[in-house]
Amino acid sequence: MVVSASAFRAALGAFATGVCVVATRDPAGRPAAVTVNSFTSVSLDPPLVLFCLDRRGSALARFEAAPAWSVHVLADGQEELARRFARRSQEALLSDPWAGLSWSDGEDGLPVFPGCLARLSCRAERVADGGDHSILIGRVAALDWRAEGRPLLYFRGRFEAVAERVAA
Repeated sequence: MVVSASAFRAALGAFATGVCVVATRDPAGRPAAVTVNSFTSVSLDPPLVLFCLDRRGSALARFEAAPAWSVHVLADGQEELARRFARRSQEALLSDPWAGLSWSDGEDGLPVFPGCLARLSCRAERVADGGDHSILIGRVAALDWRAEGRPLLYFRGRFEAVAERVAA
């Protein structure tokens, strides 16, 4: 049986994932960011995480060269932030995706977006081959999070929110 790329994508679309924006600075010091749903933990000891980037995308070279990056776990209501740094959305934007966006520099010099459920500052550890994607692994150097809030999800090609539980 041959698994087509479109069938594989459709099947995996049934797996709801969280949405993150990963940010860094390029060698010239300019901020760079990309929206991902391929973020996951790898190890507790040492604390390692990973995300994947398409080898054909323009963001890969900036992140492969970066010594550090920050991961922002997005909250429900941050869909606009996710769209600004999604590859297809960036290609459609005629202006700078950073223009008019609320962000600041963290203590580590990496971009920080307010309102996220969690933020992890990571030191680039290594890049592994992942077929048509590269797997970027980072060691968590610092983190912060908030206990309240609901996540922004990606499900079947759309952003979704966690539904409120109905008391039985």
